[in-house]
Amino acid sequence: MRSGNPVLKESTFLDLGSGAVVTRDGEVMTLNGTVNKTGILLLLTVLTAAFAWNQAIGPDGSVAPGFSVYVWGGAIGGLVLAIVTAFKKEWSPVTAPLYALVEGFFLGAISALFNHLYEGIVMQAVMLTFGTLFALLLAYRSGLIKATENFKLGVVAATGGIALVYLATIVLRMFGKDIPMIHDNGIIGIGFSLFVIVVAALNLVLDFDFIESGVEHGAPKYMEWYGAFGLMVTLVWLYIEFLRLLAKLQSRD
Repeated sequence: MRSGNPVLKESTFLDLGSGAVVTRDGEVMTLNGTVNKTGILLLLTVLTAAFAWNQAIGPDGSVAPGFSVYVWGGAIGGLVLAIVTAFKKEWSPVTAPLYALVEGFFLGAISALFNHLYEGIVMQAVMLTFGTLFALLLAYRSGLIKATENFKLGVVAATGGIALVYLATIVLRMFGKDIPMIHDNGIIGIGFSLFVIVVAALNLVLDFDFIESGVEHGAPKYMEWYGAFGLMVTLVWLYIEFLRLLAKLQSRD
């Protein structure tokens, strides 16, 4: 098993042992349970995102003073909780909901800013994100897309390459530099965003396959939270990339 999602790495379920690995009460991970947990995490994210949205932009349309607190607090807090959850999977029933709540502050503030600059862009990004989720889920369940080993290796390699590009971007911007063209609204920049969106979307397929493998291996019940958390990480990435693409397209008008 292999997943491009950094929190759903190859050994996540296999480290729990082969065959059925049950909790003390005998319950194991189920697909329906993971779906339900994902719904809960989405709801928690929406709640804090709505709050941050209302706080991010002032009545006069200017960015509110506390905007950066929600953005950086949510981003850094979400990263810390993601790392903790990745290393302490058994804590996921607590850390996964906390991640969703904290990440919601970041998403709400960023979404408010994008929507302030380009009205209606957030609803478009949300619809594209969930449209992609359900389309790929349908394709995966119908067998139209199969997570073969070569498919997994390709997606993992592409995901790693994108991660290196974004890391280089962060480092360069600390020195007032930037990678030319790929972050602009030109043809190359739009093409790069489309490529990143395709890779992020394909990571959903790997996540579906990985969660299904966990169910087949009889992973402990708490892994439902961990599987839902991993899926949330990919959805957040996909949503942000749709926002970036739509902003590039609208800024060309």
